Amino acid sequence: MIIVDIIEDMFKSTGLVHLTFGNIILIALGIAFISLSIIKKYEPYLLLPIGFGCIVANIPSTNLLLPNGLIGIFYLGVKKIIYPPLIFLGVGAMTDFGPMIANPSLVILGAFAHIGIFIALIGAKILGFSIHQSAAIGIIGGADGPMAIYVTQKLAPNLMAQISVAAYSYMALMPLIQPPIMKLLTTKEERKIIMKQPREVSKTEKIVFPIVITVLIDVLLPPIAPLITMMMLGNLLKESGVVDRLAKTASGELMNVITMLLGISIGSTMKADTFLTIKTLEIIVLGLVAFMTGTAGGILGAKLLNKLSGGKINPLIGSAGIASVPIAARVSHYVAIKENPYNFLIMFAMGPNLAGVFGTAIAGGMMLTILGVH
Repeated sequence: MIIVDIIEDMFKSTGLVHLTFGNIILIALGIAFISLSIIKKYEPYLLLPIGFGCIVANIPSTNLLLPNGLIGIFYLGVKKIIYPPLIFLGVGAMTDFGPMIANPSLVILGAFAHIGIFIALIGAKILGFSIHQSAAIGIIGGADGPMAIYVTQKLAPNLMAQISVAAYSYMALMPLIQPPIMKLLTTKEERKIIMKQPREVSKTEKIVFPIVITVLIDVLLPPIAPLITMMMLGNLLKESGVVDRLAKTASGELMNVITMLLGISIGSTMKADTFLTIKTLEIIVLGLVAFMTGTAGGILGAKLLNKLSGGKINPLIGSAGIASVPIAARVSHYVAIKENPYNFLIMFAMGPNLAGVFGTAIAGGMMLTILGVH
């Protein structure tokens, strides 16, 4: 009996006694995320740390998620909105805005592809979410994880787990979500269109661009100034050509560290007691609707431009009008080369893709301004 009592006491001191069926479900989901990142290579830099964070969040009695716990400290970067601007700094430092500058007419595709934001917003309001919560849910449709975190923390921090997980999960699953819609809305002939090489953008244009954009956005949309300012600083570091070490640090080591901490932090919000709810299911569905309608909107907009241009624009680039850089552009390219192995569409798709970043920023800035949040 003494041995049995000892074993029973040892069992009670472990987390097993507190493990629930919900914890097991989410641990399995975390393993599924990791499997997709390794086996299917669906954006492993996102899915792998998110999946691992989800597993850890559902292991009881570790104290890792307490405010003074290891992951609890990591999460301060989300709560204090530190990670999103730093992610934007890194994105700016590794982005070439040349394709967007060379063909500014394609910027409009960023607007077409953001119809999903407003469809999700309206859907959320119909389901009974407040206007602040609905606006935060809508931003999932922009396919911009850092922007989703930024807007959600300001408008509906209580929905951070659901919105951030939906935004980043759908970003990672774009290669699975977008191609069927792209093929449904385009013909084989349209997918084979080879676009004309754009003009070469000068170094002066590339240096002036981040300065002008910073001034315009910060003046017109102050609520999103931290994000755009950091992105443009990163881009200026890259294009100036005189601070290579800073540009490489921003786009390399710093970006990698922040991405890892952000992924673990997002995954850690997926605790069974707060995540497995009807509200979560509604947000996940609304996010999927936003992604799908945004993709469709961008493609239909590109088809319209193709007709107006006399058949010179491949409609597949329209799907890249959502903001996930460069994931969406890579998907456009992938679908194009399936039809024509010589059709290298990625540089053309980068134009709408980068425009999508500004489109999401503008949509988020407008929401924050209209709702009086700064």
